[in-house]
Amino acid sequence: MCPNNFLVTGMKTTLQNQLYLYQAVSMFQFSVNNSPGKIGRYAVPAILGGCIYLTYEILALGDNVTLDTQAVEREKLKSYIYVQTAPLEQRGLQEFTRNLRKELHRAVKRLIQATAGIFSLSLDENYMKLDVEDQESDLWLLLKRTRSTLKAVRVQAIQALAKKYRWHDYQYRTVAQACDQKTCIGLARSKDIDLRFFLRPPLPKSIEDSYIEDELRNLLASLPQAEVDQCVQYFTSLALRESNQALSAQRVPSHCDAIVVNGGLQLLQKIYQLRQDSQKIQRNIIRTIGNLALQEHLHSAIAQSGWIGILAEVMKSPHVIQASHAARALANLDRDTVEEKYQDGIYILHPQYRTSQPIKADVLFVHGLLGAAFKTWRQKDRTDVEDKNADYAECWPKAWLAADCPSLRILTVEYDTHLSDWRSKCPVENERKSLAYRGRELLTKLKAAGVGDRPVVWVAHSMGGLLVKKILLDASEDPEMRSVVQNTQGIVFYSVPHCGTHLAEYSVNARFLLFPSVEVMELSKDSPALTELNNNFTRLIKEQEVNILSFGETLPTNIGSMIKLQVVPLNSADLGIGDFIPLDVNHLDICKPRSRDSFIYRRSLKFIKDALAQELES
Repeated sequence: MCPNNFLVTGMKTTLQNQLYLYQAVSMFQFSVNNSPGKIGRYAVPAILGGCIYLTYEILALGDNVTLDTQAVEREKLKSYIYVQTAPLEQRGLQEFTRNLRKELHRAVKRLIQATAGIFSLSLDENYMKLDVEDQESDLWLLLKRTRSTLKAVRVQAIQALAKKYRWHDYQYRTVAQACDQKTCIGLARSKDIDLRFFLRPPLPKSIEDSYIEDELRNLLASLPQAEVDQCVQYFTSLALRESNQALSAQRVPSHCDAIVVNGGLQLLQKIYQLRQDSQKIQRNIIRTIGNLALQEHLHSAIAQSGWIGILAEVMKSPHVIQASHAARALANLDRDTVEEKYQDGIYILHPQYRTSQPIKADVLFVHGLLGAAFKTWRQKDRTDVEDKNADYAECWPKAWLAADCPSLRILTVEYDTHLSDWRSKCPVENERKSLAYRGRELLTKLKAAGVGDRPVVWVAHSMGGLLVKKILLDASEDPEMRSVVQNTQGIVFYSVPHCGTHLAEYSVNARFLLFPSVEVMELSKDSPALTELNNNFTRLIKEQEVNILSFGETLPTNIGSMIKLQVVPLNSADLGIGDFIPLDVNHLDICKPRSRDSFIYRRSLKFIKDALAQELES
């Protein structure tokens, strides 16, 4: 659809400079024989969708003109005027040229009046008398309000901007070039946002895999190694030595300032655009941006490098993992409406956008051995034709629980686990894979995310339940963390081996389980450490009167091609407190409801609602 009005973009000047600009444009003789190097030049009109657009590039405006928008920086100090006219075949060339000159003068004058009135004068009756159409008045008024010193005014104005669905293309582009960093981030975190609100990042030069790898190696080599974590040193040196792009991309150290100074944001954007065939690589890049966004002083660099528009686009991805990585990054960038910080491995499933719905409680999902923040909680795979035709939930907490309880904040965590140690590992990795270390690490991350500030229900599968128990015990012993325990209203355990599992005992029977990992060894049946953990935990939840719901598996699970066993025996899954429900499912499927109407989901939902009844009904 062609716009009905005209646009002068890329200019933010004082009134004096605006008038100078108008004079400069007026001096320009719109003839085909215009000579470059004077005031400006224009491109041959392009015919698009039955409309003709003339692009006018200002080449020199003198020292008195200040051009300071992101658009100008991105276009290397170029400014454009877009003019729409009637289709060429309906008018003669001479008439077209004559009317084009008139309309261009009129467009420039109108915008000068509007911007001078709004940005230089108070919003009084003088503003209402400006010779500007209603839509332009609305646009500039909202942009003015997005820069208010009052947070509530800014948030409301951004919300109003985001709901503009019937603007012309040039109006979206005006906002894209005129809005500030906070407005851009707020728009990106608005549901169903029009992507025309965001400037596209500059197109990279021709790039090849080999050059990208060299650039990535140079970036890694430039990062300081002094006073750096041992694992970071180990994997960085390994990446440089082996030239392993995938490994280095996953193990980039948290030297945020050095990464930005050495062009890391631009390099990551090149890799992101080059590897559109790999969701995993793109996901790891977005994950890195989310980590950089934890540093507020880097927000301007992230915004100026064009990442906000990319994140807004990824938020629309149908893949829950991609969208959730982008949601985390944008939440860390949004300091107007988000107080919490989501560190690496902590993801928001709901709400992923700005919302006026008050958040009354938290539900936190913790996966187990070989699980993940998203795949553990997917819907059970279907086999019959009828179910295959229905919508499939990649992540039922996000698809179902968020719909049934919209006032909840739903979080999920992710951490690496392995069955065996047939792989490279850093010198201190065994310690870091222990329940004790992971419990402390996750507790710190969850506290930064605001867990404990409101009532919370934990949902855990397998080893994740042991981590929840360790987290709560650690929190009970730390005065600064006790709110995490005090606000815990309930816990759902899916096949949690409170007394251990026989999994480690089978390591000699399967090649891939030789040298069982720390995680597997800690899950040994009747482990003294697990017994102590269980005794201390049951004592704690009795004191706190925490509600408990446990599910147990009764069917065996295939572990590789050689082992089939009941991973967690019923007597180990039964905590002895609260309700315990055995189910005819295996270890992997016990946390994967077949449908929204299945017993597993309905019973879990009822427990969550009952545990948080006071908060949800208020």
